Amino acid sequence: MNKPRLSIWAIWNMSFGFLGIQFGWGLQMANMSSIYQYLGAKPEELALLWLAAPLTGLILQPIVGYCSDRTWNRLGRRRPYFLAGAVCASVALVLMPNSSTLWMAVGLLWILDASVNLSMEPFRAFVADKLPAEQHSAGFAMQSVLIGFGAVVSSALPWMLMNWFGMNVETGPGSAIPAAVKLAFYIGAGVFILAVLYTIFTTPEYPPEDLEAFRHHKAETAGFLKGFLEIFEGMRTMPRTMKQLAVVQFFTWLALFSMWIFFGTGIAEKIFGGHPGDERYAQGVAWGGVCFSTYNGVAFLFAFALLWLVRVFRAKDIHTVCLVVGGCGLAAVPWIPHANLLLVAMAGVGVAWASILAMPYALLASSLPPERTGFYMGVFNFFIVIPQILMSVFLGEWLVKLGGGNPLAPVFVGGLAMIVAAVLTQFVDEPAHRGSGAECGG
Repeated sequence: MNKPRLSIWAIWNMSFGFLGIQFGWGLQMANMSSIYQYLGAKPEELALLWLAAPLTGLILQPIVGYCSDRTWNRLGRRRPYFLAGAVCASVALVLMPNSSTLWMAVGLLWILDASVNLSMEPFRAFVADKLPAEQHSAGFAMQSVLIGFGAVVSSALPWMLMNWFGMNVETGPGSAIPAAVKLAFYIGAGVFILAVLYTIFTTPEYPPEDLEAFRHHKAETAGFLKGFLEIFEGMRTMPRTMKQLAVVQFFTWLALFSMWIFFGTGIAEKIFGGHPGDERYAQGVAWGGVCFSTYNGVAFLFAFALLWLVRVFRAKDIHTVCLVVGGCGLAAVPWIPHANLLLVAMAGVGVAWASILAMPYALLASSLPPERTGFYMGVFNFFIVIPQILMSVFLGEWLVKLGGGNPLAPVFVGGLAMIVAAVLTQFVDEPAHRGSGAECGG
């Protein structure tokens, strides 16, 4: 199918739902470790308690991708999954800060992650569905812009509510989650559902080129066993570029997950000198949210630069440089003595994050068969979640102990892992075409 080139505003509309998705992710990444500690978790238990996030993605994303490839109804192919995930995620966001026990919070994280994955994975395939190959980089860069903006606001929201609007900070030992965190999650629930609805109402989908052949293939492969065999065969025959990117993603997401788990609570203890339940700890965790907001803000701004850079430079060269910058920023965190200087390190992470959200998918999208794009995007997620599972089950607790109890030791190791990913990016095959094609089309 010869897909028409889309205008920049059409690409904006089709990507806007990612603003809501990132609100869900941003609140989760900046606050879940502290929520766990408010409910009684110990620092060495945090990585294991986060296991829900990567394990859910490992199981769900290939299934969602496979099913969305085979879906066509009044809402389209991908949009039914956007909507179902948004509704469930918004409910989980409302319930999460009202958790009364640690295991209630863990269970809600499973639900939240499953719901966000249900919405998110089809959005990746949506770009390949809607845009010609020369506009793939523009599509993923636009997602990066909206992800960055959503993450800036969501990550800093509890801090803003505490410091700009005077909402409570102190909670006391074993007490409830702060009101500022609760309100931030409620706001996130509303933004999530509204942003996804905006994309659903403004962006139609293309039907399969041959609808009868599509329905015939779906009928022939119906059933659990046939579906399982088709998924297994698809994994066995992954494109070469996808296999090369898999190794890059492994080290990249090992770095990111170490930061998400250990950064906020680590600086609350090491730099702010706080302990769960006291004011210094709450302020430290809130400052961690500001740091996350900073790297997301830089990512938001740098994503605009990516829209230009992809016209001039190869995607893998852009990605290599960005990962080196981000890795150096992460590796520096344990040696930074003052809270404000953390913002400089996080700016480097933001440069990497903008590229992570766009360049690997731009490299991947053009190498995938159109009829299996959703499935392969889901399988690609394996190489994001497997390192997270390793960090949750094995590496997290071990790295804290190896660092002499320093809660920021895993963040340093994460920085080194990101630099390794940068080197490996140079070995990835890249399609011959260049340019984002972001200008207005027909």
